[in-house]
Amino acid sequence: MTFSRRGLLAAGAAFAASPAFAKITVQPPPSAGFSAAGVAALNAHMRGLVDQQKLAGVVTLLARKGKVVNFDAYGKKNAGAADPMTRDAIFRIASMTKPVTGVAMMQLYEKGLWKLDDPVAKHIPEFAGLKVKTADGALVDQVRPMTMAQLMSHTAGFGVSAVYEKDNLRETDLQGMVDKLARLPLASQPGTDWAYGPVVDLQGYVVQKLSGLDLAEYMQRHIFDPLKMVDTQFWVPAAKASRVVQVHTYDAAGKIVPTGDPSVRTEKPRFLAGGGGLFSTAEDYFRFCQALLNGGQLDGARILKPETVKLMRADVLQSGVGVDLYGPVQKGVGFGMDFAVHRRPAESGLPQGLDTYWWGGAFGTWFWIDPTNDVIFVGMIQNLRGSVPGAGTPDVRGESARLVYAALQERRA
Repeated sequence: MTFSRRGLLAAGAAFAASPAFAKITVQPPPSAGFSAAGVAALNAHMRGLVDQQKLAGVVTLLARKGKVVNFDAYGKKNAGAADPMTRDAIFRIASMTKPVTGVAMMQLYEKGLWKLDDPVAKHIPEFAGLKVKTADGALVDQVRPMTMAQLMSHTAGFGVSAVYEKDNLRETDLQGMVDKLARLPLASQPGTDWAYGPVVDLQGYVVQKLSGLDLAEYMQRHIFDPLKMVDTQFWVPAAKASRVVQVHTYDAAGKIVPTGDPSVRTEKPRFLAGGGGLFSTAEDYFRFCQALLNGGQLDGARILKPETVKLMRADVLQSGVGVDLYGPVQKGVGFGMDFAVHRRPAESGLPQGLDTYWWGGAFGTWFWIDPTNDVIFVGMIQNLRGSVPGAGTPDVRGESARLVYAALQERRA
């Protein structure tokens, strides 16, 4: 994609504007080592996807060394209406909930309430003695009991989410999910396979059990309030409902259109999905990311110790086990405590620095934290199957990373 000088200047104007509701002060990109033209190219690309009707609207936030150098909102909250996209728009962040649940778990780890090598059955007794279903349908014992480290890294032996569709694990509450899984065999021997399934919902259950608080209240007290994440929870108060972005899909011609369901959850749900239930904003999620990049603290509020944050981004997968979310194993990528981790940049081909950690949501939201280059990026869209390659949504994750690091003038590998 090419850019005219006029287009670069128009798109670049976004980082100079600061609506009254935005608490963040946006700094000039060169103040944090980015070229102004490079950041403008990022905005022009994202805005171009909206203009081409590939996205309804998009919010992106870029920061380095604690300075926000770009905070752009463009398009509409609903492709079928006139309401413009705004920086304070609220999104269903789906699986970007997982790192938040991971932080809650690690806070309890710091209190000594669980250990990485604890058997999961120590904290969820219903799982004691779970059998493993083999390829030929036989049920066998676990070679070694699943551990909490495996529960934190999608390697505890549970299957991918599709395995449990008919079981409707989220039908009632977290205890109901545990009771259902206790009657089912594991899909693999613990530690031998990375499978993206119910393990972070199970972490939410453990948070509730060990803390004595339900997951929503725990997160509010120990993460959202300390970090001043004022628009993040498992539901949206009715007074804020107009700020929620509509979910979109594509018509037969490949153009973006709103789905038929305009509903917004305005009451606390019975099932508190630690694996994918939160609503949030780009600004709130940036504050969460910045706290982690700072070693677990932000603006005087500490949520984790620095060594715990490092532990969360340490690869804990056994040799031969890889992250294979959408097909082949992602080369050069490991997995820690609810984060993918960039371990071998030369092998991965990704532009982010060594030890970058990240995840994304099913509706297309995405972020990364790059401790090598002191960079945070948060991106928000709202599409059905928005994270699935080849399902219609443009590759905003890959293209945003390419453009960010092309703009970075002081890059480390």
